Amino acid sequence: MEQYEPERLSAPQLSAMRRSLTSGRGALTRRSLLRASATGALALGGLGTLSACGIPPAASEGDAAASDDHSKTEKRINFSNWTEYMDVSDDEKSRPTLAAFTKRTGITVKYTEDINDNVEFFGKIKPQLAAGQDTGRDLIIVTDWLAARIIRLGWAQRLDPANLPHAFANLSSQFRTPDWDPGRAYSYPWTGIPTVIAYNQKATGGRKVDSVTQLLDDPKLKGKVSFLSEMRDSVGMTLLDMGKDPGSFTDADYDEAIGRLQKGVDRKQIRRFTGNDYTADLSKGDIAACVAWAGDIIQLQADNPDIKFTIPAAGYITSSDNMLVPARARHKTNAEKLMDYYYEPPVAAQLAAYINYVCPVDGVREELAKIDKAMASNTLILPDKEMAAKSRSFRSLSPEEETAYEEKFAKLIGA
Repeated sequence: MEQYEPERLSAPQLSAMRRSLTSGRGALTRRSLLRASATGALALGGLGTLSACGIPPAASEGDAAASDDHSKTEKRINFSNWTEYMDVSDDEKSRPTLAAFTKRTGITVKYTEDINDNVEFFGKIKPQLAAGQDTGRDLIIVTDWLAARIIRLGWAQRLDPANLPHAFANLSSQFRTPDWDPGRAYSYPWTGIPTVIAYNQKATGGRKVDSVTQLLDDPKLKGKVSFLSEMRDSVGMTLLDMGKDPGSFTDADYDEAIGRLQKGVDRKQIRRFTGNDYTADLSKGDIAACVAWAGDIIQLQADNPDIKFTIPAAGYITSSDNMLVPARARHKTNAEKLMDYYYEPPVAAQLAAYINYVCPVDGVREELAKIDKAMASNTLILPDKEMAAKSRSFRSLSPEEETAYEEKFAKLIGA
């Protein structure tokens, strides 16, 4: 089991935190498809604070599965999720997929939108988790870096495959083997969030932009290129362009990627590093091309037909939000049934049609086409096989790597 790190947040981690919460993913709403940073820095800080308070670890990894399950006698689930991350009826008085689940199973769902960002939510539940107490929640959804941390601390219950037949069968291959939960023993993804290349074809003179190399080296784009202020996105995309795997890179690889981006800064090829504020400049054409979050592009394309996106031949970075059953949750089996329910293609299609995120469920396209043909053909919602094969995840970092990498990235972007 991972032990508490005695140190508090380092200066680079604090810098990454501020970037995320003021202009990065944490500053955006769910409808814009982005949320708290995948930096992981704040989770480290939260654990450092717990250590300083002398709160011991709850249990060794896997011990959470020993919690008593009251699912047979208590037909309910307490479900915490992000805002605007669940389908709603036209009159906004009900949540159709949840209502259908209750009608089918007799299990009622207390659905609470009490997650605004990963760090804030972790602050709510970590005292109970650390003390070995029930958080009052049977199902939570958190971003991959925080899911990894909760699992390593023994604060998530191991899932029973017998209760997850649809999830096991229908999980898209690109989400099956994260390094922090191989084989999805503790988690299943709610949705995926790709990082892609976007461009304004009017600003590029009709030219397509489809690689990090082009962003960094094309003289016609000089001064009109932006990268993201989230380290994993910008460095991860650069590593891929260099032929390196973001899931297994070395310190030397990381330094090489930073050096390559630094040349772009020095030559003034890169205009700036941004959070979500790149969207206005891209739409106006002040930025011609950039590394972007796919959810933003879906939103921008609705208003500006000149906004295009590409998936580099080298690949792209995908992060995910994930369903977990916390340690000591009272209704584990009920929660697993709900998790599995959202992996039934008709249900997954109904959810995807509302939230417009990457759907991690195979076999949804035909069902989604019944609802909206345009959505069913949008690869930012349903990646085709070619796109899915290019998806890569940024590997988990040790606390020491986190500090060192964020320090170098902060120096690069002038944070």
